[in-house]
Amino acid sequence: MLNYISRRLVLLLIVVLGVTIMTFVSMNLAPGDPAEMIAMARYGLENLTAEEVEHIRISEGLDAPVWIQYTHWLAHALRGDFGRSLVTGDPVLQEIIVRAPATLMLALASLIVSLLIAIPAGIISAAKQNSLLDYLARSGALLGASMPNFWLALLLILLFSVTLGWLPVFGYGELRHIILPAVTLGTGLAAVSTRLIRSSMLEVLEQDYITTARAKGLREGNIISRHAFKNAFIPVITVIGLQLGHLLEGTVIVESIFGWPGLGKLLVDSIFARDYALIQACVLLFAVFFVLINLLVDILYVYLDPRIRYEKKG
Repeated sequence: MLNYISRRLVLLLIVVLGVTIMTFVSMNLAPGDPAEMIAMARYGLENLTAEEVEHIRISEGLDAPVWIQYTHWLAHALRGDFGRSLVTGDPVLQEIIVRAPATLMLALASLIVSLLIAIPAGIISAAKQNSLLDYLARSGALLGASMPNFWLALLLILLFSVTLGWLPVFGYGELRHIILPAVTLGTGLAAVSTRLIRSSMLEVLEQDYITTARAKGLREGNIISRHAFKNAFIPVITVIGLQLGHLLEGTVIVESIFGWPGLGKLLVDSIFARDYALIQACVLLFAVFFVLINLLVDILYVYLDPRIRYEKKG
């Protein structure tokens, strides 16, 4: 196990390094003068002079070759120094620490919404195979998987905010503010989990020990809850782990729509302002989080199913 974890950590570092390189190169290939865009974000559009743009270019090191800019950033990042925002001048790490709790709160709420929908829907769909409930669950899962987050967000805003006036469109700090963005993210994730739980449950329900339990006269509810679901949930752990990673990806769009003050909105704002320091730090955080979640899922597998081993047999 230790050898496996060590190998994965090495691959983790390679993946994260590759992500930062691709991000840095992509930003420099984007159209427009980054120094001019930063100057506009910092000083405004009116009365912007060429001297101010040139001052930004020199003071922020944007006149150096791309590979020098990257190595300079990487050397400081390895020491935990991600620099200062090119627009606000505030420390990047401080801005991330301020925004991170909002994103983590939204991700956790979305995951809870996803599981509250997917677990009962998947179990009922498998237990009532080919029934009306099964068709409804599968149709709902297909609809949820096919609908983009931004489109669902607009529909929810139109229904619950504009038409009914029950929930706010923007805001942060109260429970009612998180409902719409959490449902938007959680519904799409629930669609994938529902289909996987259904297929896993159907496979487990065909096993011999389930047939034996039924022959002993155990209630169907006890068979599903105590025997079938526990074993069927093991493959779902992988999907839940991947969903945690994709939740950060989804927050980029959803946070922008609902004005949620998290890392996703921070990343979008920094991209429009060409704030290289903030973009690199946010992308690095997302990449590290995603690969760490995958590693933790693989390790958790061993404890859920003792038959799984990552060591090579002699």
